[in-house]
Amino acid sequence: MSSILATIESPADLKGLSSEELETLAGELRTFLLETISKTGGHLASNLGAVELTLALHYCFNSPRDRFIWDVGHQAYTHKIITGRRDRFPTQRQYGGLSGFPRRSESPHDPFGAGHASTSISAGLGMAMASAIKGESSRVIAVIGDGSLTGGMAFEALNQAGHLKQNLIVVLNDNEMSIAENVGAFATFISRKMTSSYYRGLRKEMASLLSSIPAFGRNILQFARRAEHSLKGFLTPAALFEALGFEYFGPIPGHDLTKLIDIFANLHNVEGPVLVHVMTKKGCGYPPAEKEPGKFHGVGPFDLKTGATAGDKGGAKSYTAVFGETLVNLAEEDDKIVAITAAMPEGTGLTGFARRFPQRFFDVGIAEQHALTFAAGLATEGFRPVTAIYSSFVQRAYDQLFHDICLQKLPVTIAMDRGGLVGDDGPTHHGVFDLSYTRHLPELTVMAPKDENELRHMLKTALYLGRPVTLRYPRGAGYGVPLEQELREIPIGRGEELAGGSDVALIAIGSTVHPALAAAMELEKEGIRATVINARFVKPLDRELILAAAQRCGVLVTVEENALQGGFGSAVLELLADERVTGLKVKRIGVPDRFIEHGSQAQLRKDLGLDAAGIAATVRQVLGR
Repeated sequence: MSSILATIESPADLKGLSSEELETLAGELRTFLLETISKTGGHLASNLGAVELTLALHYCFNSPRDRFIWDVGHQAYTHKIITGRRDRFPTQRQYGGLSGFPRRSESPHDPFGAGHASTSISAGLGMAMASAIKGESSRVIAVIGDGSLTGGMAFEALNQAGHLKQNLIVVLNDNEMSIAENVGAFATFISRKMTSSYYRGLRKEMASLLSSIPAFGRNILQFARRAEHSLKGFLTPAALFEALGFEYFGPIPGHDLTKLIDIFANLHNVEGPVLVHVMTKKGCGYPPAEKEPGKFHGVGPFDLKTGATAGDKGGAKSYTAVFGETLVNLAEEDDKIVAITAAMPEGTGLTGFARRFPQRFFDVGIAEQHALTFAAGLATEGFRPVTAIYSSFVQRAYDQLFHDICLQKLPVTIAMDRGGLVGDDGPTHHGVFDLSYTRHLPELTVMAPKDENELRHMLKTALYLGRPVTLRYPRGAGYGVPLEQELREIPIGRGEELAGGSDVALIAIGSTVHPALAAAMELEKEGIRATVINARFVKPLDRELILAAAQRCGVLVTVEENALQGGFGSAVLELLADERVTGLKVKRIGVPDRFIEHGSQAQLRKDLGLDAAGIAATVRQVLGR
């Protein structure tokens, strides 16, 4: 490890470094990030772009006394490294290691956890208000990316911050927009001067002097303020943020440490809410990531010299890819099908649809609430909208699902990618609650396929059902089963019996069906004969099939990759209670009442007893074998 980085154990160690040493440290941090992430995977491009910004902030402020809130957390790796976690950083996103996101339990330098977008300003404003109430002089700095500003929650927070007038610094890390160099340089010069104590003192003195002049002094002052605002509005994107009550400075070149430090050091003189607009480059310092920042946003291990990732290993297609290809096939035959994503076209498999049908594809930004209501509006006009959103992100649009889609019985299909355990991103991204928060909504059909072939048929079923549907499928590769080319509609509320037996009935949903089948094969070697049911639907349940299995076997084991509270197993228990079935043993396997940490999907399923071996072990326990 290079000498300067090896000496940094806390942000306080930055204070004595010269500007040249800070520049050297920035280079060492980039090398450390690249060497580590190339082996472990992680969020690379955005973190490479935030190195100088992070160093400048920690150089000018005093964490943890001053609070740093990182929106999403995709830009917080340098922050983690210089706040005492350098030695453990290679464990980030690894089983039992550091989280890939800020986490309160990890460090006092992480005052607020993150994982989803657009939350930093709200949390920061709450902390700033608390500091004011307690009479503290600490500063709160919320760092938010330009992508996160597409989330309405960010603007709700900006609006209130402008109203409350508390000391809050919002740093807009803008790594998407471009700006001409001369305009950026001049605007930077203006902002550096406007944040200086001399300028601010002079500004206040002039305002006081002009206000005291009889008759026309206030008119001159108002004219001066209008002139200043007009100049700043002409040179910078100040108008929007100043209309919300913020003092705006920028744009600032985000890889110039000297200019960043000048700006942030002067902000100690500024009272009230401030927005600093910083221009950074995703992947800065690593040409492959600069060229393809999307590819290196969240990346697995890769070759550091070439930038080549592991890529396609020639195995089965992912559920995401099968979903995307099937939607294109269906849209070829039906021009009423439209696709919507919330800033995740590649992650949800919709890039092919976007290329093929650009007029029928909509990326609404990080705005899941808007995505669902936008889809509802399309549905009222006879279209068949499909919104493809990760399960953990649909949580953010629960009210829209209820109020704007289900209550109005609108035919919107919500394709829930990443349903179940997702792996290395951990508790903020596991999609283990959607069966619980969807199945109680009236008018909603909730389904989950056992494999990628059934996903294709379910997608067609959902599109032509004429009512709201959630279609849930897991992250990762399918089973490599043959894909039937002729798509058919599946009878609503009808499961299928995949194996017959009289000792125990395994009733599984979605990604747990194949492990249940494998468990049944293992148990059969021990003389335990199991019925295996692919439920297909959480709502409506196949009452006849489940009740028949209960009567035949006397022992039911439900299996789901979802929270046990209110999930699929709970639905089966409710069915049995409604039908007054007695004398029956029932055991539910699923996600217990706790947040699940990060780790590989295989490891987490093993830990939770959701793999074939775990399911078989539970059956033996229930049967007393």
